[in-house]
Amino acid sequence: MKQQRIGLGYDIHPFERGKQLTLGGVKIPFHMGLEGHSDGDCLSHSIIDALLGAAAAGDIGNMFGVDRPEYKNAVSLALLEKAWDTLKKTYRIANIDTVIICQEPKLGGYVQMMKKNIAAALGIKESSVSVKSTTAKKLGEIGRVKAIASRAIVLLTKK
Repeated sequence: MKQQRIGLGYDIHPFERGKQLTLGGVKIPFHMGLEGHSDGDCLSHSIIDALLGAAAAGDIGNMFGVDRPEYKNAVSLALLEKAWDTLKKTYRIANIDTVIICQEPKLGGYVQMMKKNIAAALGIKESSVSVKSTTAKKLGEIGRVKAIASRAIVLLTKK
């Protein structure tokens, strides 16, 4: 049996006025976007951390940190693809499961496009990617519409 490795990723970004909200590479109409060195796409960021964690290859900050000016305003879906490029010679993605925690806006209508974008960036089938969303039940910073968070878990198998 081939070796399997699990990685867990988490990211949270505060809202910022005047920015475009992007999750999973999908531009979502909303009056605020997410603050960040890149485009603030916390869904893509949590998947990057999960992939790197599963491979014991560091984290997103090591690879694309705020001290790296070349990644200022970067498209996070492109960063996801770049991170996977460093791992795909050794690993295969069995599946990815994610959840976005977001009080507003409602994301249900955008989930399928997020799955499609993530699968395309990683060169895998859409059926290997799960994207879900939930609210924070009006609790904490997320519940007060001050931030969005995402969690991701990835199962890799060694080639």
